Amino acid sequence: MIRTTNSESTYSSAAGDRDGDKTKRPSKGSERDVLRVVLLFTTVLLACFLVYSSSDNPLIMVLPSWKNHWFSQKQTSFKMRDPPVSELERVLMNAAMKDKTVIITALNEAWAAPNSTFNLFLESFRIGIGTGRLLKHVIGVCLDSKAYDLCLQVHPHCYLINATDSDQLSSQKDYMTSGYLKLVWRRMDFLREVVTLGYNFIFTDADILWFRDPFPHFFQDIDFQIACDHYNGKPSYKSNWVNSGFTYVKANNKTIKFYEFWCDSGMRWNGRKQDQEVFNLIKNDPFVSQIGIKMRFFDTVYIGSFCEPSKDINVVYTMHANCCKGLNSKVHYLKEILHDWKQYLSEYPSGNTTMAEDRWNRPKRCGRNIR
Repeated sequence: MIRTTNSESTYSSAAGDRDGDKTKRPSKGSERDVLRVVLLFTTVLLACFLVYSSSDNPLIMVLPSWKNHWFSQKQTSFKMRDPPVSELERVLMNAAMKDKTVIITALNEAWAAPNSTFNLFLESFRIGIGTGRLLKHVIGVCLDSKAYDLCLQVHPHCYLINATDSDQLSSQKDYMTSGYLKLVWRRMDFLREVVTLGYNFIFTDADILWFRDPFPHFFQDIDFQIACDHYNGKPSYKSNWVNSGFTYVKANNKTIKFYEFWCDSGMRWNGRKQDQEVFNLIKNDPFVSQIGIKMRFFDTVYIGSFCEPSKDINVVYTMHANCCKGLNSKVHYLKEILHDWKQYLSEYPSGNTTMAEDRWNRPKRCGRNIR
């Protein structure tokens, strides 16, 4: 029988404790391995976070399609909204062509009333050659609330100028009266604002009938183009006597400066001169040459008017009831011109004939004869 001494027992216990310590405490090499794994994991995690936070976010590309769709929806829902725009900018954006061009006409209650000029204006677009597609780009700019209500009844794009004196602008305004001049300069200030917002525009009086799409007839690379009461035979001559009722303007720094100069020049005469009178006074000003604006003037054969009527119905694009006093006279004459146009289209639907010239058939009106 073997007996174990106390010293042996003590030794065995101590040895066992030392062995147990070896299993619980890792070696220095093991500690380094663990540290490497932790550092590697942290590095990968940080890299993933940085890639995920980038704008391209390629991680989404490897997610399952349903997760990708969900994630894009979540991103969209938290996307910052664009700052709100003004009512004018909203109307301009809704009516603009792809190149930010709009067609603008100005209305008061008298012109927007049923069976008045605005109705004839819209009808000419509907039946004209290539003009129907342009109607969705027309904006009726209303100078009083009644005109705005009437505009919305017949057309989707209407804008009410916020004016404290709008009630003074609603009725018929005789040529060169104080009410007429106030209306003209209110319109001019509005056009200055449109071009400043970066929109190209055609301004067309509401007593103009559109027979054909005029865009193919416009000059290329020209900043400012305007109709004439009297045309002297060359589109570049500033001696042409203009009519501001039909203008085509491209928005750029030159036209912005020119409209500011035009409006400021009108104030020099305290609004006692109309816009086209002021234009004829400033068109040769050194400042106009300094800003480098390129101008052209439309031939009345194509952009016609009652002052100098286009006699050839085969080539005319528009007809303006200027040089015609009184709203009732304008409406009467425009109806007869529109009747001529409908008759012409019934015979020549494409608008082309073999005749060298085909004259209007209407008799004398408004002190002019366009036979």
